[in-house]
Amino acid sequence: MKTDYDLLVIGAGPAGYVGGIRAAQLGMKAAVIESGKAGGVCLNIGCIPSKAIIHQAELFRSLPDLQALGVTADVSGFSYEKVFTASRKAAERLSKGVEYLLKKNKVELIKGRAHVEGSGRIRLQGDKELTAKNVLIATGSSPRRLRGFDFDEERLLSSQGALMLRELPASICIIGGGAIGVEFAHIMNAFGVEVHLVEMMDRLLPEMDAEAVGVLASSFKKRGIRTYLSTRALSWEKNGAKESGGLSVLLSGPGGELKLEAEKLLVVTGRVPNTTDLGLEQAGVNLEGGFINVGDHYQTAVPGIFAAGDVLATPMLAHAASREAEIAVEFMAGNSPPPRLDPGGIPAAVYCEPQVAGFGYGEEQAKEAGLKFKKAVFPYRGVGKAVAVQSVEGLVKILSDRDSGEIVGAWVAGSEATELIHELLLARSSELLPADLVAAVHAHPTFSEAVSEAARILEGGAIHI
Repeated sequence: MKTDYDLLVIGAGPAGYVGGIRAAQLGMKAAVIESGKAGGVCLNIGCIPSKAIIHQAELFRSLPDLQALGVTADVSGFSYEKVFTASRKAAERLSKGVEYLLKKNKVELIKGRAHVEGSGRIRLQGDKELTAKNVLIATGSSPRRLRGFDFDEERLLSSQGALMLRELPASICIIGGGAIGVEFAHIMNAFGVEVHLVEMMDRLLPEMDAEAVGVLASSFKKRGIRTYLSTRALSWEKNGAKESGGLSVLLSGPGGELKLEAEKLLVVTGRVPNTTDLGLEQAGVNLEGGFINVGDHYQTAVPGIFAAGDVLATPMLAHAASREAEIAVEFMAGNSPPPRLDPGGIPAAVYCEPQVAGFGYGEEQAKEAGLKFKKAVFPYRGVGKAVAVQSVEGLVKILSDRDSGEIVGAWVAGSEATELIHELLLARSSELLPADLVAAVHAHPTFSEAVSEAARILEGGAIHI
């Protein structure tokens, strides 16, 4: 049967636009359907604008260092509106860049909402029907709503609402100590906002290695960020009729109930897949808990329908989404790509200061799994570069199989952690051993020397500690 396209992608985020471009590179006629801006949540109201704001926050935090050199800085004219504007410029520039890349690769960008009618059939809003040999569902995710805490984006904010603030509150209570929560805690504190950070688990970033996260927790405490662990948010109420009136949040923790006062409340307790109102179940696609079930190459139970990104029960990370889409498209094209991503090989990265990044097993997870492993921890204070630039808060941690020496997990906390982690990830994916990391000459002085020194510990002993 003749079709309009070889591939129709629903969603132009990191999975969607990458999938569309890769399809075109493989000789397929492809189009991407998007109801919003090209680039999806990550680029427009997520990863990119948040990192732009984090950059501005770190510049602001550097003022005391300048003052220590005798520089007089007048911050009376500081305007958070300009920080917001810079973040929007970064997002808009990259969104236009995605549109350019799609056009360059002859991938049609179709504006509108799509509904899946069945294998190879998509109906656009307005009842126009398109046909394709293959369909890729890449509609991303949305902020999870906490019962009793409905977003109004004035006092009670989602992550999107927090990114769209044009002026800072005097104080904020953040519910959720995951990656998004700690990044916003870092941003707000850097600009002088009083921050209360609430997490229902017994530590921040509960899916990451506890020792690595401890570096961040210690830094947050020194900076005056008030953290409430093993604590749940029960309810909230407005204080006064006006937006500036603030609010009260009732918490329940180890010491009983506690009421906090803050000007704003930010709820970041996870995200949910955007799979409703797409017609997926009627088309025969299997869902579980809102997530799409897929096979080894991201194919669904319906021939010709694939899925990638946050709509899957896989790590909700932009880089994972992009690679999943590539694997699916390679499979559609008749190639033999590797099977679905190994979660242990997907890096997680948190961009506050100090940064935290890692992959594979954390120490606690390795113990729970019954692995026999060796661990090495090398502190930043033993690295010349860290001392020279006054960034000694941090560590590199490597877990290796006791028998084979294979790297089963690695974690970095501190400056440049989100960059350093990739040397360790490459070593794991290339089946290199710690001895190979030691053998590679690392430039001096660099933070990467901490990676080499941690590997040396596993091989018999570090030099610089």
